[in-house]
This record gives sequence, structure tokens and C-alpha cells, in this order.
Amino acid sequence: MALGVCNTARLLSGIRHCRTFIAVRIKWVPDPSLDAAVTKEKDLKQVISLKNHILASPSKSLPLSSISLLKPEFNLPMAAFRFLKRYPFVFSVFQPSPSLPLHVKLTRLAFKVHCEEQVIHDSSAHRDDAVKRLARLLMLCKSMRLPLHIIDRFKHDLGLPHNYVSQLLSDYPDYFQVVGEGRNGDSRDEMLCLELVSWKDELAVSEMERRMALGDLRNVKKGARIGFLLSYPKGFDLVNKVRDWVFEWQNLPYVSPYENAFHLNPNGDQAEKWTVAVLHELLWLLVSKKTESENVLLLGEYLGFGRRFKHALVHHPGIFYLSHKIRTQTVVLREAYSKDFLVVKHPLMGMRFRYIYLMNIDKESQRRRKLMLSESSMMTKKVSFPVKKSEDKGKFKGGNREGLVGKSNCS
Repeated sequence: MALGVCNTARLLSGIRHCRTFIAVRIKWVPDPSLDAAVTKEKDLKQVISLKNHILASPSKSLPLSSISLLKPEFNLPMAAFRFLKRYPFVFSVFQPSPSLPLHVKLTRLAFKVHCEEQVIHDSSAHRDDAVKRLARLLMLCKSMRLPLHIIDRFKHDLGLPHNYVSQLLSDYPDYFQVVGEGRNGDSRDEMLCLELVSWKDELAVSEMERRMALGDLRNVKKGARIGFLLSYPKGFDLVNKVRDWVFEWQNLPYVSPYENAFHLNPNGDQAEKWTVAVLHELLWLLVSKKTESENVLLLGEYLGFGRRFKHALVHHPGIFYLSHKIRTQTVVLREAYSKDFLVVKHPLMGMRFRYIYLMNIDKESQRRRKLMLSESSMMTKKVSFPVKKSEDKGKFKGGNREGLVGKSNCS
């Protein structure tokens, strides 16, 4: 025990000599490519949530009135009826009979995509992958547990099935259990949490460590000096003293996100590198390598990071990008994208782009119709024949009138 205390004191002493982050305001510069990656998924989460809710009904359809009540829950940007009519190749509004109200069901094309998506969810390879992703998320917590309401915020980004508790977790009792946790120490006010039954050493290796190990986990060395991949958008420039700080900070020892490093000085550079490692691993666990910043900050509060997540996102624009598109703020892992395309595409992302295609069919046809009307209007202007008042009488005598009519027919 005394030896451990001495080692900890020596480590803390070394950290105190590290420079802390320079108090310089980092300018936010928009990245059109990553903004496009976020924008193309506009309303996708809402569409998939509604799709799952409709298919959960025995009749595979729901009254329009019941869907209208779900607007706050699914964060719909407009009235439910308007939202459904916006995507006619995904949702079909119909009346089962004259005596019944309007109902909503999926179109044939959307239902086909759903069935293919379900094949992925039911495959053993995906189930094993989803379980390990979720287990790693729980292992980022020192208590190895998270409230279900926080996991619900990440289930879309983690690629979990709609009813993941019954469809997935119940088949893995050796991994997970649902437990109660008292709020503010009060056992009478419990919230349900998902807990990892036991620590999994084979999963406690971060993506950064796996890369350095070159596929052989025996090569993983704790405390190695691992730097993060950095990339900046055009027009972004770090001042010299910040660039020097980043260079030195990259050379600090890498502390695994699966280690509990809360003993580090929270204002030190080493603690910030560990915080960035946790954020990097979190985003890497997500199938789209991005999520709403509100989800990230809520998780950070629960894990005990306070405002450190927010500071790290702002301090390191070469690692993380904050997009302000589609009515929210989204955190994107830069290295996971080449322009607006994922470098490594998860099978579920392929299915999601099938939904996006259906969502955009009508918009594309409307765009083409507007373009055709615009071109038609331009052609009409080109073939119009203005007539001067002073020449009216002469123009419509004899051959002149026939000549004018001939030109009109040719056009």
C-alpha cells in the first residue's frame, strides 16, 4: 500500500510540472463536409422511431390521433400529420373504413427496407457486436452501470434494436442485469439502471490501443505515448503557442478510458488527455461516430466529469467537430469521416441510407419539377414576340400576318 501511495505521489508531482491548456479562445470554423454528413440524416432518427412505433402495433398501423400525441416524445419538428405527409414514400395515411379515423402505416418500400434491417439485427454477428459495444459503454463507468434513460439516448447511435431490453439483453444474462439505483441516496426514489455483471478484460482495450498493437493485443502497453489523429478544416489556424501546447500534449502518456483516472489533477494536461480518450472511445463505439452533444454532456455529468467534456470538445477541434445543423448541436469524430462519408461503414448505416433515399425521393422529384418549370419559363420568354404599337396596323396585313403565324408554329 505504501509503495502505491509513493508511486501516485510521484505521478502527481510529474503532472504538476506539465503546462495546462493555454487560455486562448479557439475559433470555431465550419466544416462543410461534416455539416453535410450531419444534414443528410435530418429527421432520420424521428422517422425510424415512428416506424418502430407503428410496427409495434399488431395491425402494423396506428390512428393518426395517437401519433400526434407522440410529437414531444419523438421530437418531431412539426405537427405529426405534416411530418408524415413530408415523407410519402415512407408513411402512408389511409382510412380503413368510412366509420374509422385516419390511420398510418408504412409503405411497401419502407416495410421492405425494415425487413432487411431486421435481418441484420437478428444476425448473430450483429447481436454479438451490439452486446460488446454496450458492455464497453458500461465499462467506461467506474460503477459499470448506467441509467436506462441515458442508454435510451444512445440506443440509435449504438445500433441497438428498438426494444433492446427484451430483444437483446434478456438473452445475455451473463453480461447484463437491470438493477435499481436510488436518486440522491434515496432508495425510495429509484431509477432503473443497466449493470455489467462482471468486468471483461478482453473488452477493456480502447480503439487507440488496438491500433498501436497492430492486431495483437499482447503488444498493448499501458502508459505508451499515443497521439490522436488531427485534422482541421480549411481556414482554421492555431496560434503558435496553442500549436506548441498541442504538440507537447500529444506526447503525454496515453491513459486508457477503461482506467479510473479521477485521481489525476482535473486541471492538468494529463487529465485532459484522459478525458479526450474517454470521449474518443465513446464516439468510436457509435455506429455513426457522432451523436447529439446533449447526450455526451449528460453522460459526462453522470460519470463525474462535470464540465470537462465540454471543455475538451472546445479545446480539441482537430479531433472533434461541433456541427450546428438540423436544429441541434452534434459531436462528430473527425477521423471517422472522409469528407462527408464514413471511413468504416457499419451494416446498419447502409440500411439507414436506404431510408434516407426513400425520404428524399419526393424532394428530388419536386426539385426536378421546379427546375423544369423554371426552364420552361425561360424558353417562353425567349420565344415571345413583342409588337410595337406604331407598327400594329402594318404587321397584320397580307403576308406579314401569315409570316408571324408561321414563326409561332415553328416555335
